[in-house]
Amino acid sequence: MATNAITLSVAKSGMAQSRSHRENEKYVVAAYYFGNYHQDPRNDVAHGKGWTEWQLVKDAKPRFAGHKQPKVPLWGYGDESDPKVFEQKIRAAAHASISAFIFDWYWYDDGPFLQGALEGGYLRATNRADVEFAIMWANHDWFDLHPAKLTAPPHLQFPGEVTTATFDKMTTHIVDAYFSQDSYLKVDGCPYFSIYELYRFVLGMGGVEKAAATLQQFREKVKAAGFRDLHLNAVTWGVQLLPGQTEVTDLKDLLARLNVDSTTSYVWIHHAQLAKFPASEYQDLASAYDVYRATASAKLGKPYYPNVSMGWDSSPRACQSDIYTQSSYPFMPVVQGNTPQRFGEALRSAKQFLDNSPDLKTKLLTVNSWNEWTEGSYLEPDTEHKYAYLDEIRAAFGKKA
Repeated sequence: MATNAITLSVAKSGMAQSRSHRENEKYVVAAYYFGNYHQDPRNDVAHGKGWTEWQLVKDAKPRFAGHKQPKVPLWGYGDESDPKVFEQKIRAAAHASISAFIFDWYWYDDGPFLQGALEGGYLRATNRADVEFAIMWANHDWFDLHPAKLTAPPHLQFPGEVTTATFDKMTTHIVDAYFSQDSYLKVDGCPYFSIYELYRFVLGMGGVEKAAATLQQFREKVKAAGFRDLHLNAVTWGVQLLPGQTEVTDLKDLLARLNVDSTTSYVWIHHAQLAKFPASEYQDLASAYDVYRATASAKLGKPYYPNVSMGWDSSPRACQSDIYTQSSYPFMPVVQGNTPQRFGEALRSAKQFLDNSPDLKTKLLTVNSWNEWTEGSYLEPDTEHKYAYLDEIRAAFGKKA
């Protein structure tokens, strides 16, 4: 695979020297990055040659009174697989005191998907050392939701479950191509690797015991590459028991059996109902998430890294000619009132949580997200707010904060 050779040559070049956030920064602010804004062969087949998710951003329309769509990116509709385009992202992120990008990273039984942002863009950027990176394996089912029809069930394109052979091949690539990079994010010297849907991983492995053994083999692979260990993180969205599960009785037991090191969240709406349609309030969502955050570590039995979400609006992924009525994803309430100021308040609340959590030796915060444009949760500047959301991160977590 051509991307493997590209990445490995970069890793061995010695060009990138990490800022070593753990040595000179108290907090690690890690923004999730969704890489569907470049041409990919699978998307060419599904949507036509050259399609990217920018098309949904352009096509979005206001669906009710006061609904602000379309969102217009200040930097234009750039190709994230172009290193020059990604260098602009890195400059803005570094200036805002963002420590790392956590890439939503896809690999199915038939191979990788959406690798261009990382392997073509970030890893070829000359300034990549200024912002570290990590992987969140987004092992969810991939449906054709681009856009989704109100009355037609979405088509499953790529199942999220993978075999042990696939996982072995995948993790070899991760260790060789990513963990070897100087700019890879490490927690206490261990490469950070997150799984989005832990239960789906367990299902694919054939049960808890086999999943635990497979993860241990991954750890041994990481150690053989010269690292002290792997830092295994689980996104709490995917931490659930399987139907009919009898091997374990609760989530705390499951995480212990799999030797998970930490947990975090991807987005606030995973922990709170959006009570009002067509629009719910950001402050209500923040309050509901705070209740979850307060007891997450105790309930899960593992350190919980807090999350701050910028907003939510999945309407661009809905067919724009359909009536916008409450149904399944993406026909959901839009979050309103997510001003930069309220986002800043949420950041300061998360910072206080980190300061008051002695179990969190690494003060890591995940943020949703750098560029979930079609889910209404993005830090990249648009023509309305410019750099205001990034400025709030700098104000909360910059060196003078």
